[in-house]
Amino acid sequence: MSDDRIKAAELEVVRTRGRLLATLNELSQQFAPHRLIQDVWETAKDKGADLAEEAVDAVSRRPVATGAVVAAIVTFLARGSLMNAAGKITSSARSRRAKGRARRKSKVKSEESHA
Repeated sequence: MSDDRIKAAELEVVRTRGRLLATLNELSQQFAPHRLIQDVWETAKDKGADLAEEAVDAVSRRPVATGAVVAAIVTFLARGSLMNAAGKITSSARSRRAKGRARRKSKVKSEESHA
């Protein structure tokens, strides 16, 4: 092999090694943890924005149905509190009725004793 061919081959090796190192550097930057996290975060933000926009469009198309669904979900989630409140209301009404009956009975007894 001639000197010129050897030097040309060595130069090609140096160039190829340089391109390989540049490619490896670029790949390592693309797959760096902070870069991957940033890409995932941006994708999630974009998807979340798209989802929110679709939800707003759906609500504006069917506000009554959406209101009914939201009311059903809230009722389901608050069912324990609603049951407690209903129990307090009914027990309060029962005690008021019982007191009213007791007053009427005592009034009737007092009227019978005076007669």
